[in-house]
Amino acid sequence: MMTLDPRVKPAAAIRTAPLFDIVVDLNPRLNIGDGPLGRRILFGAAGGSFEGPRLRGEVVPGGGDWALFRADGAMTLDVRLTLRTHDGALVHMTYGGRWITPPELRSEMADPAKRYQVDPSRYYFRTNPLFETGAEQYAWMNDIVCVGSGYLVEGGIAYNVSQIV
Repeated sequence: MMTLDPRVKPAAAIRTAPLFDIVVDLNPRLNIGDGPLGRRILFGAAGGSFEGPRLRGEVVPGGGDWALFRADGAMTLDVRLTLRTHDGALVHMTYGGRWITPPELRSEMADPAKRYQVDPSRYYFRTNPLFETGAEQYAWMNDIVCVGSGYLVEGGIAYNVSQIV
């Protein structure tokens, strides 16, 4: 029987606070093809917006998600975006994550007319955003870890992003 390592002790509970909601408009996908790790697709960012209690602004066109579709149907995210705040600061946003769609939902999610109507609680779409900026008023973002819950919207994707406090 394995016993708990005596060095293990209670740590601070993980709590979150809303950071912002973001909508990313997407360009038509670019299918890079089936490689050794799966099918790679570029979902290029065409723009968008974000708004929260401490900051708001727009998604700068040109970033994107170099998504990997695995053989088991899961999608692995690899995203880089540039955000421009309402006061002109630039913030580099990166995140990985997983989008797991149960097999029984895949035909609905593949249908352009139905995919936005699927309740996001029926699939698992989670991300782990990190930020980098040289803007003094947003330097606090360089030191936070966030989580995001994603869902499809017409013309793109959206996330509720929360800071882990």
